Amino acid sequence: MTLEMMSRVCPVCGNSDESKVFAPANFNLDQLDAFAFASRKIPEHMYFRLVVCPQCDLLYANPTLPTEKILSAYETASFASQEEAALAAHTYGRLLDGFLDRLPPGRDGALDIGTGDGAFLTELMKRRFLNVHGIEPSRAPIHVAKDEVRPLIRQGIFNPDDFQKDSLSLVSCFQTFEHAGNPLEIAQGAFKILKKGGIFFVISHNRRSLAVKMMGKSSPIFDIEHLQLFSPRSVRFLFKKAGFKKVIVKRFLNTYPLHYWLKLSPVPWKNKMMALLDKSIFRRVPISLYVGNMAVIGVNDDE
Repeated sequence: MTLEMMSRVCPVCGNSDESKVFAPANFNLDQLDAFAFASRKIPEHMYFRLVVCPQCDLLYANPTLPTEKILSAYETASFASQEEAALAAHTYGRLLDGFLDRLPPGRDGALDIGTGDGAFLTELMKRRFLNVHGIEPSRAPIHVAKDEVRPLIRQGIFNPDDFQKDSLSLVSCFQTFEHAGNPLEIAQGAFKILKKGGIFFVISHNRRSLAVKMMGKSSPIFDIEHLQLFSPRSVRFLFKKAGFKKVIVKRFLNTYPLHYWLKLSPVPWKNKMMALLDKSIFRRVPISLYVGNMAVIGVNDDE
């Protein structure tokens, strides 16, 4: 990647006031490897210049790389997190269970945006969803997807025009809003293709969570692949602007093995500690933590 930077306004509300700088740029593109734009990687603690929108409270990168450069990076990114993807999908499935009764009858039509290896598609099929689809920009996770799931995944980016209006019961988007240059367009597209009563289910980082405040800029959410980071206020603003009148925001416990939590933590001598842990029986001990993620449910409803 060459250093061609592009200025942008707030991608949620369009405000151009960039006077409130949260952090100056801190990155070196020459030090990024094939996992720089991969999910659940070891953090490099690099990020573009970050500013706070005074209108909607979004924290966003400005300037950043052009969209075509970022999409190219995602297309060729590596993938080595199938274990964590399955655990995350299981957690998200249990969160969805609390809203299944609100869906239109039949559970017909579901789309997972940024589906990775399709782990959540498996959870949807377990819950008897019909006509399940996934979209993923990276080739590597699709290549390692399960045989029964791979045909359901299209490599590319989300385009609502590829789906009939008012045709889906559920659209999900997990840890993807942070990476997209156009989060508002994604939310508007989801609203367009959902049936009345359909649900847009999003998992996002909460930049104002206690966990993030405790770690400061050492938090793994401050990353070069995150073009914006949400708070409860900014994500509600986004959903409302996209057309969702009923929006639910809640925190939840993430469950991952100990070695994954260590990989994300900003502790010294991490590589040595991970090497020791990999030889230990404690490597896969599951631990549940509140780490600053939020589940967001938007209902396509007139109420």
